[in-house]
Amino acid sequence: MSRALAAVALAVVGVVVAVPVAATTFVNTERAVTIGAHNATARPTFDNHVTIVAGPLLPELRMPSDALLGIGAEVVLRDSPDTDLERVLAQDAAIASQPEGEIAAMTSEITEMATAALTRGAAAGVIAMVVVGAGWWLVGERRRRELRAQWPPEPRTALVSGAMAIVVLGALMVYAPDPSTKREVAWVPIRQEFPELPDEPRLGSVQISRGAATATSKAIVQGALDTYEESLSFYSALAAKAEGLPVRAPESGQTTALVVTDRHDNVGMDPVARQVADAAEASLVIDLGDDTSNGASWESFSIKSLRETFDDLPIVAVAGNHDTGRYVLREMERNDFTVFDGEPVDIEGVRMLGESDPRSSGLTAGYNGNEGDNIAAITDQDAALADKACEDGGVSLLVTHSAASAKETVARGCVDLAISGHLHRQKGPVSTEGPNGTSTDLTIGSTGGAVYAFALGTKLRRDAQVAVLTFEDGRVVGLQVVTFRPGGLIDVGDYTTLPVPPAPTP
Repeated sequence: MSRALAAVALAVVGVVVAVPVAATTFVNTERAVTIGAHNATARPTFDNHVTIVAGPLLPELRMPSDALLGIGAEVVLRDSPDTDLERVLAQDAAIASQPEGEIAAMTSEITEMATAALTRGAAAGVIAMVVVGAGWWLVGERRRRELRAQWPPEPRTALVSGAMAIVVLGALMVYAPDPSTKREVAWVPIRQEFPELPDEPRLGSVQISRGAATATSKAIVQGALDTYEESLSFYSALAAKAEGLPVRAPESGQTTALVVTDRHDNVGMDPVARQVADAAEASLVIDLGDDTSNGASWESFSIKSLRETFDDLPIVAVAGNHDTGRYVLREMERNDFTVFDGEPVDIEGVRMLGESDPRSSGLTAGYNGNEGDNIAAITDQDAALADKACEDGGVSLLVTHSAASAKETVARGCVDLAISGHLHRQKGPVSTEGPNGTSTDLTIGSTGGAVYAFALGTKLRRDAQVAVLTFEDGRVVGLQVVTFRPGGLIDVGDYTTLPVPPAPTP
């Protein structure tokens, strides 16, 4: 046999082994994920659909995946931190009205599972090629000629070989899926069961299971769908109204950044904020924290939504007091946020400094832990950031969740602008003359329109805000605040020029 023919034969062996190993590994992989307000388990399929199984009390949903090779997924919803079923479904419906972040996250999970399966299949194929190639070489040319001369084999040899093949085939069949265990589900278009749904294109391909669960839970599901419709209608209209807002665009030599804060899970405002960023030609997003209400793992959808909405822009961030624990910080880093760590850093040519809030809070007012410890933590952070900014001498922008962490820096005049959130209302801008220069302090309201720590719902609960910062020659030179009213009105604030001395002429 020629070397070329031998190589082709080995390649065929590798493919024959690799493909079924990869496919079997892929469809038998499960991964714990977070979908909407639920912990969940995701398993890949080849049925060209994403199917959501919510348990025996609720109907199943599915929609086409439109993926290569018919790859889909079955997502089994598990527990939720909230024990009120109707409230959980309302949260799911509000999240579903802005699903891009969840879709991107699930696509990433399935891609990772596919990559792992392909790696295992490739490894199995290579091993098979090595074993077959080594066996071929060890047998030798003379013995191969002898075996060919003895073909067909004696009856006893053929019987033994056949028995071994049957044993191997039987072993493989043990691990093969039993077709009789496949669930039989009657699928109908969701509009057939709920004809009053809005004429939304993404609902056109959604199907719902027909059965006892659909009939008995129809009122609950209808409530969730009403929430979906109201949320989609309000925020879609607000985003359309925000398109092309008359915000100040950067002049030659200037750049801009969009600032968001205290979103508190309200992903409905993300497309609205995106419209402001586009109108301002922003090249950066600054997130001042409190993207969640309690820092829980199910709230990762908020981080994923912000990343997906601004997928083409860098995001720098600090965590807020309601982003309790390390989970939100890890989720930010996993989604390619640059998280400030208390050290000066150059971002887009601007010297910045920031750090996450050292306190933690629950869903209500107040802070977890000892009051004295919380006061000491924020006081220590305030002093440490001031020392860093003043010693560095070149920091233009201080980013904190709470203005309490920027008091000393502003008093000493060590930055051009200190920007924060936390209060859920605007305060400033106010300029202060210090021994090292003039600093301006600005607190903006909740981008999610949050009341206390909760903003997720069908519409804004109170005024929502974003800000646009303008940079020139490595310094922040101006700002503009945009306010969104619960009634759908939008107020574009005046552009404020900061008291920053002009850059020296070269």
